[in-house]
Amino acid sequence: MIATVNSDGSPAATPVRFYSLGFEIFYTSWNDSPKSRNLRRDPRVSAGIVAPLVGQASSRGAQIFGMARTLERDDPDAAPYWEAFRWQSDHVERGRRLDEPPTDPLTVITPERIVYTEHWLRKQGYRPRQIWRPE
Repeated sequence: MIATVNSDGSPAATPVRFYSLGFEIFYTSWNDSPKSRNLRRDPRVSAGIVAPLVGQASSRGAQIFGMARTLERDDPDAAPYWEAFRWQSDHVERGRRLDEPPTDPLTVITPERIVYTEHWLRKQGYRPRQIWRPE
């Protein structure tokens, strides 16, 4: 789930299929989508990633707070992200040809803070919420 800020200041949360490279996550989105328009105006973003629950005490997931940037398909900086992006499965699901890679831009989220929650960490003597910030 990606949360952006609408022009009136209200939040807009959108589910996305994302991929990761290091601590960054990224996804494709056409430039006229509401989330892309919101990010052009205000690049602050939050992403929520949740793991399936196996009980009440098993909550596990991450919140990523950071800044988003858009890389067009022909941007040289996009190459490592496209290499990590598994677009072929998405194309098969949508009935698209595998010899025609996507031309959509990539939105890359660089985290400024990650909050990881896993309640099972208590059993090992750790707090269930861990916070990461870049050095």
